[in-house]
Amino acid sequence: MSEQIHTRRTLAAQLRRLGLEAGDPVMVHAALRSTGRILGGPDALIDALHDAIGPDGTILVYTDWSDDYHDLLDDDGHVPAALRDDIPPFDPAASRARRFNGAIAELVRTRPGAKRSTNPGASCAAVGGRADWFTAGQALDYGYGERSPFARLVEARGKVLMLGAPLDAMSLLHHAEHLAPIPGKRVVRAEVPLLLDGRTVWRRIEEFDTSDPVVDGLPEGYFATVVEDFLATGRGARGPVGDAPSVLVPAAEMTDFAVRWLERRCGLGPALSRP
Repeated sequence: MSEQIHTRRTLAAQLRRLGLEAGDPVMVHAALRSTGRILGGPDALIDALHDAIGPDGTILVYTDWSDDYHDLLDDDGHVPAALRDDIPPFDPAASRARRFNGAIAELVRTRPGAKRSTNPGASCAAVGGRADWFTAGQALDYGYGERSPFARLVEARGKVLMLGAPLDAMSLLHHAEHLAPIPGKRVVRAEVPLLLDGRTVWRRIEEFDTSDPVVDGLPEGYFATVVEDFLATGRGARGPVGDAPSVLVPAAEMTDFAVRWLERRCGLGPALSRP
C-alpha cells in the first residue's frame, strides 16, 4: 500500500472540517511526526493553518525558552555566582523556543513577520493578523495571568489546536491554574537574565509553579483529564489533521471549565463525578 501524502490544500480542508474558521486566532501544539508525510514539510502545515484562518487570523505557539541553567538554581532561585556572567540573556528576537514544546514552536517563532512576547518562561510567538496585539505587554511576574497572550486568546474568543500533541500539553490550562481561586498554589521565584537595551539585566521573576501540578493532590498530567472531561460535555471537536488525531477547543470555554474543575477538585464547588 502506498504512503498517503498530505498537501497544504488537503491539510487546510481537514482543519476547516475540524472547525477552524476565517479570522480565528488559534494556539497550536503539534507533534509533527504524527502528521505523516507532508508535501513541503512542516512549513506547508503552517501555510495550511494560514489558509484556514485567513489573513485576519493569527497563529500562536507557546515557546518558553531554552533556559538550560535552570537546574543550577538554588532553593531560593539564585544563580551560582561563578556562572552568572556566562549565562546568555533572554532575547525575544533570538532566544530559541524550548525543544520540549516541539519543532512547531521554533518554526512559527522564526516565520517572517512573527512576534514574540517578553516573559521568558511564559513567552509565546504569534504570526498573522493580530500578532502584535497578542504578544504585547506581557507581565514579567505571573506571565500566564491577566496580562498574557493566554488571556488575550480567551478575550479574542480564540481556539486551541492539539495537533497530534498529548492533551496534557495544553498550555492554556496554566492560565486556568492562575485564575482558579484555590488555596495552596505553589509559587516559584527565579533569577532570569534579560537582554534590555543591549545589556544583560538580571530580574527575579515570580510565578505559580508550572513544572508540577500547581497544588498538592493533583496527579501528574491532569490537564489531559480536564480536556477529556470538557470534550465529554459535547464541546470541542476531534478529527484528523494529516495522520494525526487532533482536538480543537474554544479557549474561553475551555478556560472557564478548567477553573471550575479545579474549584470542585479542591473543594470549592459541588462534587460531581465529571465536571
